[in-house]
Amino acid sequence: MNSGSVLNRDEIEKRIIYENLISDYIDLKTQLQPNGFDCTLKGVARLKGSGKIDFDNKERELPDFEEIGFVDDWLFLEKGTYKAFLNEIVTLDRDLMAFGRPRSTLARAGVGLITAVWDAGYSGRSEVGLVVHNPEGVWLKRDARILQLVFIKLVDITAPYTGIFHGENI
Repeated sequence: MNSGSVLNRDEIEKRIIYENLISDYIDLKTQLQPNGFDCTLKGVARLKGSGKIDFDNKERELPDFEEIGFVDDWLFLEKGTYKAFLNEIVTLDRDLMAFGRPRSTLARAGVGLITAVWDAGYSGRSEVGLVVHNPEGVWLKRDARILQLVFIKLVDITAPYTGIFHGENI
């Protein structure tokens, strides 16, 4: 059995080049970090309506949303909760999972991200929750680096993710 570990910059780069771990990135050298990979902002949407969440997803309903357009590559978000779309497509092998963490610049501007686990076997162009806490709002530029993915090598391969978000936004 192999031991698990967090992938460093070199391991992430190898998996990007040889295993297509991440595609549709903007600048590999800029986005690679010592312990992760910076994902960039493709777009933002305003949530419209409520959602329903149950135990087995039989009655799950996600809220509708309305995309907010960029003006001269910028958009302004008032205090509130939004959906953010990432540019990059992430494709995880069955021996790898990831956590998404907001970049510290977001926190310093009064903005947070709501993320979940990127399960082994997942592939897609992810969406995350974006919460503007700053009462003065925030300006975001198209392709801004907003989220850092941290990749964790599992101790062994596992069953792949098969949920409804597999292949999302591709």
